[in-house]
Amino acid sequence: MGASLETGTTTTNANAGAAATGTALGEQARPRIATTAPYQTIANADRGPGGESLADFLGVFSIGLGLAQVLAPESMSKICGIKDAEGNRGLMRALGAREFSHGMAILTNQQPEKAVWSRVAGDALDLAMLGKVMANPENDRRRALFATANVLAVTALDVMCAKQLSMQPKTVANEGADSGIIRTKRSITIAKSPEECYAFWHNFENLPQFMRHLESVTVTGERRSHWKAKAPAGQSVEWDADTTEDRPNELIAWRSTPDADVYNAGTVRFQRAPGGRGTEVRIELEYTPPFGKLGSKVAMLWREEPGQQVMDDLRHFKQVMETGEILFSDATKQRGPHPAQPNTKPVEL
Repeated sequence: MGASLETGTTTTNANAGAAATGTALGEQARPRIATTAPYQTIANADRGPGGESLADFLGVFSIGLGLAQVLAPESMSKICGIKDAEGNRGLMRALGAREFSHGMAILTNQQPEKAVWSRVAGDALDLAMLGKVMANPENDRRRALFATANVLAVTALDVMCAKQLSMQPKTVANEGADSGIIRTKRSITIAKSPEECYAFWHNFENLPQFMRHLESVTVTGERRSHWKAKAPAGQSVEWDADTTEDRPNELIAWRSTPDADVYNAGTVRFQRAPGGRGTEVRIELEYTPPFGKLGSKVAMLWREEPGQQVMDDLRHFKQVMETGEILFSDATKQRGPHPAQPNTKPVEL
């Protein structure tokens, strides 16, 4: 869990001032973010926009198109204006398999730039084939022309997406993407002293009180603890973690042991907020999702993606520290449609 554990250690040594203020980016990284206006939000988000949303759309589109070509090759051939639809069944299915593989590559890679460029190459091949279709007078040229116009439109999106992905700056938020690591940072201000916040968090067995995805945390040694958490589809996952750094009233850092099923590491920092407003609690988390990027996308549909979890947990931590209880609305207790009036009955801890 902690983006700063692997990268933060060297950053701290090279940029002591950056570590002292709790930032995960070195001083040299700041100008790059400041001068790339379209991607300024990357510094405060899990991953920058930079084509990610468009890439996800193109990935889903590829899978849908590929399935249609594989399951209904003759119909897809007729849509493209090919007269001998039955004779081109094998070719259409081969094109569908290629399209499906492109979609899966985009959705399962943390950094899908290469997969999107592969789609561009596939688009060029499709355009060449449609050119041959239009050159054959026996085919329906109007349908072939319509199909060509659609492929050109998708090609434009593919090229635009690939260029946006290639422009993503190297930040803490995405520097582990190629190795499959996802990073997230979240912070919140709590109207309590750093000493109080640190003391409560330092007892790891308190964590399930406000981290709803955690089932239990058991301290098993001086610097080791055993964690059990909820996973998507009603499953659970367990791991052991070591406390790698502990600075009283300032910072706690931990990392899963090498034999853990799911790699994760993190840090939580406690800084006195300006103006005597209490404590700024800042979490940096990194993890390898069990089913890669695709698993992370599915988890997001159920609000189980760690970036969302961390923010929810911080809000609950704030409520616990400031009021001693967590107020749950209907939307946080059950999924699906909810009445306009939330049920805010306190949940005693």
